Amino acid sequence: MIRDAEDAKTAAKMQEMGFPMDGIAEIKKARTELTEHIKPQLLNRYQRVSQNYERIVVPVVKDLCTGCFAKVATSFRYEKNSVVTCESCGRILYFT
Repeated sequence: MIRDAEDAKTAAKMQEMGFPMDGIAEIKKARTELTEHIKPQLLNRYQRVSQNYERIVVPVVKDLCTGCFAKVATSFRYEKNSVVTCESCGRILYFT
């Protein structure tokens, strides 16, 4: 949303479709406050992946990364309190 609002052409199209594009300053402020509570290495990983993909965090469905559809090892599912990334595309995965 922030990326869309910062692009004038995209923001104009979104407003034409009825999406409000105000309040971006508040969203940026909230994002800054939230990032203070995230481990730096996780935040760096997120930012690095966001340079290549719009969807950074994706679900695993039927043992497939829904970002690139690569098979995800089932052993990843049982790693508690860890951030799991797709070995193929690097996106952050969550299990449903």
